[in-house]
Amino acid sequence: MTAPLTVSAVQYEALDGGVDANVPEHVRLIEDADSHGARLVVFPELSLTGYDLPLLRHGNQRGGDQWVMAGDHRLDPIREICRRTGITAVVGAPFREGDGTPRLASLAVHPNGMEEAGFKVHLHGDEQSLFEAGPGYQARQEPLLLDVDGWTIALAICFDAAHPAHSGAAAAAGAEVYAVSALYTQEEGRRLGLHLGARAMDNRMYGVLANLGGRTTLGPSCGLSGFWGPDGLSMQNAGGTGTEVVTAVLRRGSLDRYR
Repeated sequence: MTAPLTVSAVQYEALDGGVDANVPEHVRLIEDADSHGARLVVFPELSLTGYDLPLLRHGNQRGGDQWVMAGDHRLDPIREICRRTGITAVVGAPFREGDGTPRLASLAVHPNGMEEAGFKVHLHGDEQSLFEAGPGYQARQEPLLLDVDGWTIALAICFDAAHPAHSGAAAAAGAEVYAVSALYTQEEGRRLGLHLGARAMDNRMYGVLANLGGRTTLGPSCGLSGFWGPDGLSMQNAGGTGTEVVTAVLRRGSLDRYR
């Protein structure tokens, strides 16, 4: 039987200054998660820049290019802390593919140096003018699946979690954990709980949410980063709306009771 998996969901209040300002804080928080035994650390949507779409659109006039590419040297400190601790970290970034295609991405940095990128499928609002929707189940591909210590983790980004077919495709592909990087604002706390609880219960898997914290361009965060069990019930959540590391141990037995 696969051993339990310790996961940290990082509720993160992004700093002004883009990638260069936020990478050191990511390293510090991964170190914090390591002290709690985490093997997987999940950060929110666009954690490396904050949810600042004008910054991405006009970055060269406001402090340099904030778009990340494969092998971006600015992420070397994150690669090094993952190598040193054995942690897989999922960070949120504006990402340009090799052909220039702009994506809203979750980047998985593995301790062996491998990196994988999962793209937001369900863009909304101003995102649609800045990013191209990622391939996913609509293109007959499941969401990005990670293997962490024998557990299968599906990645989702914010509005993806509002679409049951997205998590359903993940579950059909064998996902045991549905890890959502998001921004839910102050008025959306109930919606957040319904989304994560329903996705977990309907698919008999764990739900994990890392929410952007603090004040954002869309309004104040509602916090509530945390974990939901395969019964759809909340296991553990952040106590406030600022930066906080929430850690839980996911056990196979809890899944087996519902499968």
